[in-house]
Amino acid sequence: MPGARLTREERRLIAAGLTAGLGYGEIARQLDRPTSTVTREIARNGGPSGYRADNAQRAAVRRSRRSRAAPPRVPEGTAGPGDGRDPVAVEEYAAGLAELLAHLGMPRMVGRVLACLYVTDRGSLTAAELVQRLGVSPASVSKAIGYLADQELVRRERDGGAQRERYVVDDDIWYRSLLASAQRNALLAEFARDGADLLGPDTPAGARMAEGSAFLEHMGADIARAAQRRRRQRARDTGTEAGEPRG
Repeated sequence: MPGARLTREERRLIAAGLTAGLGYGEIARQLDRPTSTVTREIARNGGPSGYRADNAQRAAVRRSRRSRAAPPRVPEGTAGPGDGRDPVAVEEYAAGLAELLAHLGMPRMVGRVLACLYVTDRGSLTAAELVQRLGVSPASVSKAIGYLADQELVRRERDGGAQRERYVVDDDIWYRSLLASAQRNALLAEFARDGADLLGPDTPAGARMAEGSAFLEHMGADIARAAQRRRRQRARDTGTEAGEPRG
């Protein structure tokens, strides 16, 4: 069953599991499906509170019809015929990843751009390629790239000798993003500490600020240590050096 498309009955079981308050992992085990399949299915069809089996089934049928009627063009550097991957399945996976990122709070267009970059073998595309693949305006892509660059999830580089930019996701993007998150926590902690001093540590508002500052400071440090520890472990496992991420 893994790898096959979800059936109507499976979608009804997913809806029933959500109503019963089951976690995604438990629902997946009942269906003998990967948790990622259930997560994508729910994220792209209204989220845990809006998921409806019949609506999800109709949406899946529409996507299937569109895929058969007009198979997607596969740009250079992505999955294609001869590499053992189904381009339609890859496109659907990217769409599901974008929906999941949106469900987790990322702006929808930003999630679409990140997912589009993430599933390419070379991990990079130009603005023109993103516009063509996503069917959106250059301004939408530019805004999304700006957001992703601020979050340390993509970096810009020149496309050879050309003037155009290429947008790149590195293998360590989540490491870079976690470090950026830790830095933001440190900034918030410092600001909250200033608030505690201003309001007075003996006042309820000042105590609240002080507690928030301590929490953010410790969480930021914990995140940074965990990310660096995992990076060192991966370097040992692969026999590579755990240097600083590329900027």
